[in-house]
Amino acid sequence: MNLLDFEEPIGKLQEQLESLKKTELESGVAMKEAITAIENKIQEKREDIFKNLTSWQRVQLSRHPDRPYTLAYINAVTNGDFMEMHGDRNVKDDKAMVGGFGSIDGHTVMFIGQQKGINTKMRQLRNFGMANPEGYRKALRLMKLAEKFNKPIVTFIDTPGAYPGLEAEERGQGEAIARNLYEMFKLKVPVICVIIGEGASGGALGIGIGDRVLMLENTWYSVISPESCSSILWRSWEFKAKAADALKLTADHMKKNGLIDGIIKEPVGGAHSDHDKMFDTVKKRIKKEIKELEAMSPEERIAERIKKFSDMGVYA
Repeated sequence: MNLLDFEEPIGKLQEQLESLKKTELESGVAMKEAITAIENKIQEKREDIFKNLTSWQRVQLSRHPDRPYTLAYINAVTNGDFMEMHGDRNVKDDKAMVGGFGSIDGHTVMFIGQQKGINTKMRQLRNFGMANPEGYRKALRLMKLAEKFNKPIVTFIDTPGAYPGLEAEERGQGEAIARNLYEMFKLKVPVICVIIGEGASGGALGIGIGDRVLMLENTWYSVISPESCSSILWRSWEFKAKAADALKLTADHMKKNGLIDGIIKEPVGGAHSDHDKMFDTVKKRIKKEIKELEAMSPEERIAERIKKFSDMGVYA
């Protein structure tokens, strides 16, 4: 398992554990008590570290290479019956944005989300989860398809931002995201947005307008990343931890400020430490939210959705 810098004490204990297990195997001498004691120490140390995480540490966890990405969540909650749909019917199929129909315990749902690559080759193919305009237009096409067949929509948000390249701007990146915001407010079906990793800027917001906006415990949601904020304010990335604190970008901050509807707890050690448990928790929460939202009329949902986001800011 890949360990982050603040997890080094856990790493040292795990080394001791592996050494004890190796000694037991080679010598044939039972060391069960010593192994159990080290395992208990590891659990205690993990709980102690993860009880008091800083904003920057949560940002690091949101980017952990072992953390499950969108397709992993979709395949887990749908038991593998997900049918991916491709293309925006205009330019091409954006591999950074995935979507299609799948079912949760027999209930058909439209899933949409940004997909990061799991290795170097796939990261290049998926453009590191940074969608082009055609990705957002594909997402909107799939949302409209879900609305046509009266199926709820679930979006998984995990992106360092919309792709900032020249060709993306030429094809209307800003317009594509703005169009999604406008159209998502008016969707007649339930919309649930789940931030499973990074929620950066308009790239996240482009599929982030929902009746319920939820964040996993160790994720972040902000107009700018801590590194970029640090480079603008201090002309250096060295103050990224300070910037993360100032931005108030964690799930706790977002909930306190009324910008999200709920926080989904992660296993101790982060979502990457127990994929199956994380998938099960997310699935149960999605089912719960869909059930509540489907009990409302489309008019009620739209009115509440608009009011919720309108109440977030001050305008004249």
